[in-house]
Amino acid sequence: AGSAQGTPPLRTAPGRLPSARGSPPARSCCTWACSRHPSTMFLYNLTLQKSSAIVCCAYGNFSAPKMHEIVVSHGKVIEMLRPDAAGKVQSVCSMESFGIVRSLASFRLPGANLDYLVLGSDSGRVSVLEYSKERNQFERVHLETFGKSGCRRIVPGQFLAADPKGRAVMVAAVEKQKFVYVFNRDASANLTISSPLEAHKSNTINFSVVAVDVGFENPIFACIEQDYSDADSDPTGEAVAEASKNLTYYELDLGLNHVVRKWSDPIDPASNMLIPVPGDTDGPSGVLVCAENKIAYKKPDHEDVVTLIPRREGMPLDQPLLITTYALLKQKDYFFILLQSEQGDLYRVTLAYQDEEVSEIQMQYFDTVSVAQSLVILKTGFLFVASEFGNHALYQFLSIKGGDDADLIPVNVEIEGETIMIPHFKPRPLKNLLLVDDMDSLSPMIDAKVLDLAGEETPQIYALCGRGPRSTLRTLRHGLAVSEMAVSELPTNPSAVWTVRGSAKEEYDKYIVVSFTNATIVLSI
Repeated sequence: AGSAQGTPPLRTAPGRLPSARGSPPARSCCTWACSRHPSTMFLYNLTLQKSSAIVCCAYGNFSAPKMHEIVVSHGKVIEMLRPDAAGKVQSVCSMESFGIVRSLASFRLPGANLDYLVLGSDSGRVSVLEYSKERNQFERVHLETFGKSGCRRIVPGQFLAADPKGRAVMVAAVEKQKFVYVFNRDASANLTISSPLEAHKSNTINFSVVAVDVGFENPIFACIEQDYSDADSDPTGEAVAEASKNLTYYELDLGLNHVVRKWSDPIDPASNMLIPVPGDTDGPSGVLVCAENKIAYKKPDHEDVVTLIPRREGMPLDQPLLITTYALLKQKDYFFILLQSEQGDLYRVTLAYQDEEVSEIQMQYFDTVSVAQSLVILKTGFLFVASEFGNHALYQFLSIKGGDDADLIPVNVEIEGETIMIPHFKPRPLKNLLLVDDMDSLSPMIDAKVLDLAGEETPQIYALCGRGPRSTLRTLRHGLAVSEMAVSELPTNPSAVWTVRGSAKEEYDKYIVVSFTNATIVLSI
């Protein structure tokens, strides 16, 4: 901890992305020390195992045009997952970021066939990464500084939204600050990034930020904002109860190269999330505003279209119901949105529209899975559920039609002298989804004991994990897990087994020779 000459003890500092701080890459000895001051030493640390919890996800084609991959953030580790044809989730690469990755987004330049990855972190910078097949890792393309390091309420990084056409990205903070970066190509077809364009608004809290699909018109970003200037100056506290939220559109003028506040409209004070609706030739554009017990379709110069969220049978009517996450499936002439409530129920949402005029929001009960931090629909017919509590799961779609009228239980309720029909449903086993794979997750670990109850001389870790009906008691042992790649039944017990290469120049073994008392079998994988 210190030498006889009075050297101060070592101190451990929070990790940061080495490239973000101008420091060399971490060495293989699990720690790297740098001296910023002659008498002070800071250490970067690496854990033997990465966190199993997933904070956020991004879906795209990062390694090849037709490779459907998911990049997940484990807090300080980013990992790229690729489901194979059999439905097994394979880890392609995993990288330490030496920081806290708070948000992820993928984007693709017009005319390109591969996606880039944008990171919002606690480094005070926005990072643009590109996957390298030769090195099997993400490499930095751009790193732009906009603020101080750390998870601060006015430093952007919490929210990230990328334009569907890959022309710009907005990175926003919980309060006040929002920056827009414009992407383009240079003469050598390399990705370029502009200086940050400010879209700040003082005394404003941001609740959600998305990019609106407007085709190739000027990019538009939508935000849920709440102005607290009156509440901050009111000592009685009455202004807090009267504070309202607004849906605000910010337009990036590509010709003048600046961001303007284009449109703002009051919304329900309980609104918590925005969902972009496909536009251009794929849909009517606009956004869905999720609030307590309902969702509303909003767009400038368009009447609001509202529908109630179906509720579970027996759920108290005074208990609010919120939508917490969503996933979008967009095909050439069809799209639908999969929403999930805070109880884990999935809803299939479609819009009835004609010439960009939406007349109805159709919302049906789909299935029930674990409450997710993020949902991702893959074009290969899979649904990835990054669970908030417990194991993550990969489901295969058996049908995308959703429920039928038999699942709907109409309940008439009289509110303020008006009779309103609130749709209800009864949860059922999976009907439209099939579980094909899951990924172990210990999050959250409620309690743990280190004991040798099995008498193995090496203590085991007994952990209580999960929440509610998905809680588990798990036994953890030291060692490396073994993956079963192939299985072949043998007629009887063999006497010996060898592995043989195809030639002396080959690096790996090609055949497995199995010897019996009266026969020899040669196997290949």
